[in-house]
Amino acid sequence: MTHMSPANLWTSQWRPVRHNDSAPVLITGPMPPEREPNGLRLLDLFCCAGGASMGYHLAGFDVTGVDIVPQPNYPLRFHQSDAIAFVRENGRDFDVIGACPPCQADCTLSAGTNQGRGAHRSLLAETREALLSTGRPWIIENPVGRARMRRDLLLCGLMFPGLKVFRHRQFELHGLTVPQPAHPGHAGHRVRGWRHGRFHEGDMVAVYGEGGGKGSITEWQSAMGIGWTDIRRELAEAIPPAYSHLIGRAATACLTGVQRDAA
Repeated sequence: MTHMSPANLWTSQWRPVRHNDSAPVLITGPMPPEREPNGLRLLDLFCCAGGASMGYHLAGFDVTGVDIVPQPNYPLRFHQSDAIAFVRENGRDFDVIGACPPCQADCTLSAGTNQGRGAHRSLLAETREALLSTGRPWIIENPVGRARMRRDLLLCGLMFPGLKVFRHRQFELHGLTVPQPAHPGHAGHRVRGWRHGRFHEGDMVAVYGEGGGKGSITEWQSAMGIGWTDIRRELAEAIPPAYSHLIGRAATACLTGVQRDAA
């Protein structure tokens, strides 16, 4: 296998094509990078367009994504369903479960604005309860903010050479251990865009919102290491696959006792 920086594994332009609701997703165009299956099944709840799913897939897992709304750009096996109901019924069929419950009620960006105040309900506690009922190892991911969750792991884009987002995300882990990478300082890095009437140059990209010189679709894709969707909303909702790739490799070691060489 060719060894590459994790952030550069996902930049090919893939186009998922779904022939019907029950068929697996087929990929046209460049094939995903070579991967070594680990023999484990992973369920990704609230999967959106599959940022986390792709990282787990490339770490070797057989991934199934679940979301309550259609996800035509999701690149792997997909079920449209209520995530909490699905995991209560099917969670025991998987070796490990990942979840990113909707975060608008808890994240820093929502907490600091009046827009939509009171319109969002946190599903974090309900999701955790459902995950615990499965008896399986699990991972909950959310942005840093007011979410009432244990922070067992914190990831930032600067931990992954090639990413151009800060994108701080916290993870609560159950039945798994993931070593905490060193967090590089932000000094010398700046997000490019408009602030307070002035445009600031910078080496980092703001992958959220519509205005403020936040970059083109291509810049967003490159900054995140995501090449299979060109929808701004889907990119803004995703985490870089490099994050879940790191977690997936550590989870493989925990569940199989096999430590794989870094890609």
